[in-house]
Amino acid sequence: MSGSGGYGEGVTDPTTTTVDVVLPCLDEARALPWVLERIPPTWRAIVVDNGSSDASGAVASALGATVVYQPERGFGAACHAGLLAAEAEFVCFCDCDASLDPGMLPSFVQEVADGRTDLVLGRRRPQGRGAWPVHARAGNLALSRMVRRRTGLRLHDLGPMRACRREPMLGLGLTDRRSGYPLQMVVRAADAGWRVSEVDVPYRPRAGKSKVTGTWRGTWQAVHDMRSVLSELPVPAPGGAGAR
Repeated sequence: MSGSGGYGEGVTDPTTTTVDVVLPCLDEARALPWVLERIPPTWRAIVVDNGSSDASGAVASALGATVVYQPERGFGAACHAGLLAAEAEFVCFCDCDASLDPGMLPSFVQEVADGRTDLVLGRRRPQGRGAWPVHARAGNLALSRMVRRRTGLRLHDLGPMRACRREPMLGLGLTDRRSGYPLQMVVRAADAGWRVSEVDVPYRPRAGKSKVTGTWRGTWQAVHDMRSVLSELPVPAPGGAGAR
């Protein structure tokens, strides 16, 4: 599934829906102003500072975000701390490096709120030179194929921009606290019978260096780490799909 439609009579207005946006953050002070200004004013931004040395937490707080400090290093640790801090009916996840535009998230929430899907993933479409290095694309392609074999989901990307309902997501019991967290989310959602869809999103050159996929070594190490997630036995969420 790709693209998004407008909302009208009988359809939830996502800009007035209760939503928390989890933004895992490690040294993203330069990108934070642009990222935070793109989030709808009625939504709450939860910036999870994962040990920044550039005062990212202070910058986020000054810009009106809720700041959660997570000393345990790891992308999954930061994301899950944000999920636990969230209180809204709907929760979104987005990188905090200005490579993805959180201003597109209302269309994601709309699809979930209207019952068309349970988990929306942003399918990254590179914009500009250097937005998505070849080694990172290769790693993502390999993972997408492994996910298809494991779950049957015909996904093209396992990008970090996504939306779902909060309580069912907590019910998935996610345990990975490193780079496997986004993958485990998709695998366990599929095992629980969730409907998972993709929406095309522009992917821009990030501000600063990637903490995971900035090198061939980092990319393939992440792929290696994620193999353990794919080897998990199915762990259905209580009550089956439960996301609707």
